[in-house]
Amino acid sequence: MVEDLAKLVIISGPTCSGKSGLAVALAELLSGEIINADSMQVYRGMDIGTAKLPVSERKGIPHYLIDIVDPDQEFNAAVFLLHALPVIEDLHEKKIPIIVVGGTGLYVRALLGGIFKSPPSRQELRQSLWEECEKKGPAFLYERLSRLDREAADKIHPMDKVRVIRALEVIDLTGCPVSELTRKHGFSDRRFLALNLCLDVGRQVLYSRINRRTLSMIDSGLITEVEGLLKMGYSPELKPMQSIGYRHIVGYLQGRWDLDEAARLIQRDTRRYAKRQLTWFRADPDIIWVDPDRRQGIIDKVMTFVQGLDL
Repeated sequence: MVEDLAKLVIISGPTCSGKSGLAVALAELLSGEIINADSMQVYRGMDIGTAKLPVSERKGIPHYLIDIVDPDQEFNAAVFLLHALPVIEDLHEKKIPIIVVGGTGLYVRALLGGIFKSPPSRQELRQSLWEECEKKGPAFLYERLSRLDREAADKIHPMDKVRVIRALEVIDLTGCPVSELTRKHGFSDRRFLALNLCLDVGRQVLYSRINRRTLSMIDSGLITEVEGLLKMGYSPELKPMQSIGYRHIVGYLQGRWDLDEAARLIQRDTRRYAKRQLTWFRADPDIIWVDPDRRQGIIDKVMTFVQGLDL
């Protein structure tokens, strides 16, 4: 029955839009707890570059799905669900309000509507694709994916070797583009009631925040963080080490560019990532866009939802 479904307050939005701070404020108000839906904050030892909210700023509120895997462990939407669903069930049974916060749109979509079952990997095929990637470079495989499935390619960074290779693998195994498989599934396995709020920050304000935060991350020790990960034996080729910020600092440490150029590239690629996030969120008809500067209006919407009134 609908009234038995767990209620989720979702706080989505592009990077640097203020999601974490708002989630903590709402959790304080509701005596709720927070579930992370950011694909990078799950990794241990990757704090500064993933903009994790420091423990001192979490106001004692439990945060789930942060620091749960090492950088060399696989993590994707399916693994996210394996971790998130038991937490939601437990909090729902205890009648604790649940706030999900993060900018990884696929994780939120999977949580609200399930995921399609992609075919299992075939070792020979994956190995062949990886060897081709090493020989010809990720741009070569990304171009192939763009020809085969432009829609899927537009949602993947050209340097994200893992996702590019997986998309090509699925196409080879199924004979069907990933985007078409996604549409056929429709993310229609509804299991929760959700108030899906997305923070609407002006583009220039957002970009200015991104530029400032990049410099703050570097000043706060991002270089030392990356050096530590490399000394622990984590390869620069790992998926999380290829993410924004980390791959740029690796390039600086390897002498490919100076620190000013590394900062410029982080700022540029973060802005591009924010643009892709916004494109994803705008395609979701269930999202309610809210102005983060009008916090009382957001609080009113959340309280109405939690109390079971009509929005």
